[in-house]
Amino acid sequence: MIKTEPSWELYRTFLAALLEESLSGAALALGLTQPTVGRHIDALEQALDTQLFVRSRNGLAPTEAALELRPYAEALASATAALLRAASGRSDGVHGTVRITASEVIGIEVLPPLLASLRHRYPDLVLELTLSNDVVDLLRRDADIAVRMVAPRQEALLARRVGAIKVGLHAHRSYLERCGAPKTLEQLDGHTLIGFDRETVPIRSMQQRFPALKRTMFALRADSDLAQLAAIKAGFGIGACQTGLAVRDPALVRVLPKAIDLAFDTSVTMHESLRGSRACRAVFDGLVEGLQRYVKSQPR
Repeated sequence: MIKTEPSWELYRTFLAALLEESLSGAALALGLTQPTVGRHIDALEQALDTQLFVRSRNGLAPTEAALELRPYAEALASATAALLRAASGRSDGVHGTVRITASEVIGIEVLPPLLASLRHRYPDLVLELTLSNDVVDLLRRDADIAVRMVAPRQEALLARRVGAIKVGLHAHRSYLERCGAPKTLEQLDGHTLIGFDRETVPIRSMQQRFPALKRTMFALRADSDLAQLAAIKAGFGIGACQTGLAVRDPALVRVLPKAIDLAFDTSVTMHESLRGSRACRAVFDGLVEGLQRYVKSQPR
């Protein structure tokens, strides 16, 4: 039984030690001395009455107990960061830190000019951008605002639909000159295809409409949408691309537009408790406005 509740500072040091795998690395990451980090680990082990690390010349090896505690320490770190971001954005004026999550392609190909516009308008605003094709949990406050291409399913979220982002098959002109363009879905079997490795929620949704598109068909499999896009642009083969991005490159040609025409409802979401944050509200509104323009720019 734990008699004395450990301080949050000890958990912070514990998480740094887990991530850095050494006392010296954790000390550098936290701006502390190595002996201080060692004392923090010792104090936490004593308070929890369990060994968290095995020390050796090679660094720190986490015990099974440490690995079990890791997600809780990460949740504490996330909540602390969210608290600081929320506090920084509630005073007068638009300033403070806002953390945004989006998919790779949206985050790299679509958001940068929108973020630049926000920063120009609000020079005291600090933006954090995390890119992931996984759905980040806003209720845990892993991020403040999310751009999602799947419908939000969590309660306590403020969501604004910006429209449907269209996706179709595309190929570089050089590939089509070498291999020709398929005229039917059946003719895709004779082409070099680019696609996914692991199934995700959007991919399973796509497969329900087009069950013929299976992993075994792809000559290049990548979970990174950016890797797939780069392969399409390099002339590797035929792959899926947002139509709004494809029109920016005249060398990209739409393939089978009538047969493969996908649309993903896209929304900007944030935790409802952030309504009072001037910074979060400004970023939320700016992203909604900018993404609506992007949706409207797509070819019909």
